[in-house]
Amino acid sequence: MAASDEEAGGDKYRSFMHGESERDTVWRLGAPPNYDAVNKLFEAERTHVWPEGSLEEKVQRLLKSWEMELVHKTRPEDQKTVNSQKYTTSTNGMPALSLREVMSIGGYNAFLQTTLPPEHRIYDPDTETLESSMATFLTAFPRGFTIEVLDVYSGPPKIAFKFRHWGYMEGPFMGHPPHGQRVEFFGVCIFHVDEEMKVEKTEYFYERGNFLASFLSPPAANGAAASGSSGCPVMRGN
Repeated sequence: MAASDEEAGGDKYRSFMHGESERDTVWRLGAPPNYDAVNKLFEAERTHVWPEGSLEEKVQRLLKSWEMELVHKTRPEDQKTVNSQKYTTSTNGMPALSLREVMSIGGYNAFLQTTLPPEHRIYDPDTETLESSMATFLTAFPRGFTIEVLDVYSGPPKIAFKFRHWGYMEGPFMGHPPHGQRVEFFGVCIFHVDEEMKVEKTEYFYERGNFLASFLSPPAANGAAASGSSGCPVMRGN
């Protein structure tokens, strides 16, 4: 899968972007996305280089491909990393959303769901649209917002893994000026997959409050404070 995708001019970390299988895919921006800048950041600052074919490498490719499809493909039937009929996702134990619900509000808004009162929200996913959320984070992270897998705790059919997500705030965020420092967070995710390795359910756990607070002032020690320490993140600031 990976080799044929690259041979067709695809991305070396993501599947289902190019080739015959994507001939009829409807892309949000009219064409497959270009991840060159994101991959450059990833390669410069990743903490692990997983051997090709290892479980960790396969999970990381699935994660990156899933994220790409969720953001850039407009039709559920074009998303090949998920079982579109069964797929649900939840963040920090909140009510699950279907694939169509996520695609309607956008991945960022789904990921940033919160029970905080509106007046205490740094970012309010209930008032942002799919388009405004994408514009907000693309503006804040002009070099992209990259992700890596740090550990894989269990294999299919219930893949539990720890991840790191990071970028540099080199643009404004919700009226706050850029500070130029790295914004990152760590979390734990569970992918429930079927026999074809298609994702049927995702469960994310991370510290939402620490992540968003990092946009307001430079994180201490270039991101140490935003990491939420080691181990499984707790659901603070939800």
